[in-house]
Formats: sequence, structure tokens, C-alpha cells
Amino acid sequence: MGLPVMLALVSEEGGGLDVLNPHHIGATFWTWVIFLIALPFMWKFVFGPISKALYERDLRAEEAIQRAEEAKAGALAAQKEVEAQLQEARKEAQAQVREAKERAEKQYEELMAKAREESAKERQRAAAEIEAEKQKALSELRDHVVDLTLGATQRLLGREVKGEDQKRLVQEFVKEATGSSSAGS
Repeated sequence: MGLPVMLALVSEEGGGLDVLNPHHIGATFWTWVIFLIALPFMWKFVFGPISKALYERDLRAEEAIQRAEEAKAGALAAQKEVEAQLQEARKEAQAQVREAKERAEKQYEELMAKAREESAKERQRAAAEIEAEKQKALSELRDHVVDLTLGATQRLLGREVKGEDQKRLVQEFVKEATGSSSAGS
């Protein structure tokens, strides 16, 4: 309800101060005088502190808004920094994985080359051993054949073959045996 409506209701009921009634002009005057005298005190002790409190509240609200915006900007900057660090960490991890893979491949190739080299050396060593054993066996076989031949010759001739005859027969036999074995190989 508005002030004029309230004043009208009060005046109808017959109680209170009717400011429109010419008989109450003195009361109206004194009401205004008291109000104007009390106004500076009310302004200083009531409206001033209220106004000051409202102003300070507005300042605090503005400061809080500014701090919130600064915090938001700081959070966004921190988020960007963290994202950049994450991206850098991902790049470093990928580089480390790539380097590890390259090292593993290089190590694999080195091991394979070393294994091939050792295998070739082992084959050569085995071939040399086989050749040495073959030559040894052939030498033993020649000696045995010479002994058998000498024994057979002595039986055929009925006498013992010695000295120059033995040397000549052995050399002829070795020539024939070597010629036939190299022709057979």
C-alpha cells in the first residue's frame, strides 16, 4: 500500500494526524521541524554507517570478482602450462621409445653379425679340422698300404726288400696312389 492510501485510511478511522486537515497545521509544522533537526544526526549515525557499509560491501564484491577473474586467468595459464608440459613429456617419451627401439634394432643387428661371424669361423675351423683329420687318415692309410705292399712284395719275391729297392718301390707306389686318388677326387 502506498503512503496516500494509508493516510486516507488513518484519517477515516479518526485517529492519528491528518496533515491535510487545516486544524492540524501546527502539528505538521513541528513534525517537519523535528524531522529536519533529527535528519543530520540520523544521516551521521544511521544512514552514514549504512551507506559506508554498503559501499565497502560493493568494494569487497568488486575485489572478489577481480580476484576470481585473476584466479581464473591464473588457472587457465596453469592449465595451458600443464598441457604444454604434458605435450613435451609425450614428445620426450616418444623420442625415448624411438631411441630404445633403434638401440634394440642396432643391438640385434650387431648380435646377428657377430653370430654370423662366429658361425663362419666355426665352419672354417671345422673344415680345417676335417681337412687335417683327412690328411692324417690318408697318411696313415698310405703308411699302412706301404707296409702291406712291402709285405706282399717280400712274399712274391721270396726275399726281404731293403735299402734302395724299398725306397724306389715306395716312391712308385705313392706316385700311383696319389695320381689315382687325385684323379678320383
